[in-house]
Amino acid sequence: MLLVTGGAGYIGSHTVRALQARGYETVVLDNFVKGHRDLVFGPLVEGDLRDEAVLDGLFARYPVEAVVHFAAFSLVGESMADPEAYVTNNVGGTLALLRAMRRAGVSRFVLSSTAAVYGEPRQVPIDEEAPTEPTNTYGETKLFIEKICRRYAAAYGLGAIFLRYFNAAGADPEGHTGEHHVPESHLIPLLLDVALGRREALTVYGADYPTPDGTCVRDYVHVTDLAEAHVRAVERLAERGPGAEAFNLGNGRGYSVAQVVEEVRKVTGHPIPVVSGDRRPGDPAVLVASSARAEEVLGWRQRYAELSAIVETAWSWHRRRFD
Repeated sequence: MLLVTGGAGYIGSHTVRALQARGYETVVLDNFVKGHRDLVFGPLVEGDLRDEAVLDGLFARYPVEAVVHFAAFSLVGESMADPEAYVTNNVGGTLALLRAMRRAGVSRFVLSSTAAVYGEPRQVPIDEEAPTEPTNTYGETKLFIEKICRRYAAAYGLGAIFLRYFNAAGADPEGHTGEHHVPESHLIPLLLDVALGRREALTVYGADYPTPDGTCVRDYVHVTDLAEAHVRAVERLAERGPGAEAFNLGNGRGYSVAQVVEEVRKVTGHPIPVVSGDRRPGDPAVLVASSARAEEVLGWRQRYAELSAIVETAWSWHRRRFD
């Protein structure tokens, strides 16, 4: 059985379904600060990672063999405004989880990490050997967790895989789960909110970046493809011993904010009004991944690489949930 922390969230819920489709039993741990009850599939333990009694009770009740860890705060701006909350929740929660895993004799760990560990890239595309210099507290918490896991691997025999996502996007093509954050901060669902009349316009933060159209360029990877990478990470940990590895997960192609706006206009048939805002501190001009290592080592392949497929699946789920 696999424990999925934060399994009621966006990427976590997709991964639970992917694991179950591959024949794994799962149990979700979530405190519902960010997650949604209707996105839980299968057994659930409600509780906080920092509550050791909850963790010990979960490991005593369920025969957990590996942990897939999503539970974290992940808003960049919020992390800068309230760094203590991010350190306490992300780092403190993960340390409590790792301690409970040791007590229970569980030594396989997949971490939901982030491209934010790289900060402002020195070259594009970004590979796993790029310098890790986070520019925000969220990225710093994830990088610290990675470093601690490497220490645990050396000292205690932990087997860990860090999956560094770029921009997760899209929704389950079958419509079972999708993207819903409160507050919403991701580009595509914000645009879809405009199309549904839930928001008047999209604010574009910065139009003077050194990019072809002046707006930020980002790498959008379909959430279903991300979920598949977690399944492959679990399978790899079952085959190898202690140690830690990092893998980038991205599309390998960059799309500017302006390009995404145009694609959403095309898919939804809505004009999508746009207003200009100032640049946000810590926003790099271009973030594009090299996922060559994941493709070579994990055998990972994208099924939904086109921006049109990403937007279409998101639009289908968004209308079902909010229209």
